[in-house]
Amino acid sequence: MPGGTGFDLLARLDVAPQVIFTTAHDEHAVRAFEVAALDYLLKPVEPKRLAAALARLGPAAASTGPEAPLDQLFVRDGPRCWFVPLREVRLLASEGNFVRVVWNAAQPLLARSLVTLEQHLDPKRFFRANRHQIVNLDHVETVELGPAGRLLFMLRGGPEVELSRRQTRLFRARMAPR
Repeated sequence: MPGGTGFDLLARLDVAPQVIFTTAHDEHAVRAFEVAALDYLLKPVEPKRLAAALARLGPAAASTGPEAPLDQLFVRDGPRCWFVPLREVRLLASEGNFVRVVWNAAQPLLARSLVTLEQHLDPKRFFRANRHQIVNLDHVETVELGPAGRLLFMLRGGPEVELSRRQTRLFRARMAPR
């Protein structure tokens, strides 16, 4: 591929698609399966083998449209690549033009801005705490009163996240009985 590899392309995508690698080189097969490839076909591709790989695509390969929130991220951090289920992400933190993904014990950097990523998140699950952090509400263990009336989210497994004044007001309004 001109300008990079299939792995480079996957790292730039907002939505991680189902992938079948097709190449004349077998040395990348292990890496392909590390990024959850459905299959790895060597050239020349046999029609029966291609048909079997395509049959595994299933309904998840159909487009869900631009309005559907992401349910996973493809993250490449150095030589490691992951499909990260967003339900497992505790915190997304801005670091310049990158986002630190706080997930399990890993904290890889995603080559996206927080603003860009936020547009693709489920607003029922994720809440912007301040200019630099978005919290997965499923991972909030307790909410405490912090300095100057601001709220603090105590996340299971850490860290503690302070809401800005504006976001404290929005969170209280969101949680108020209707």
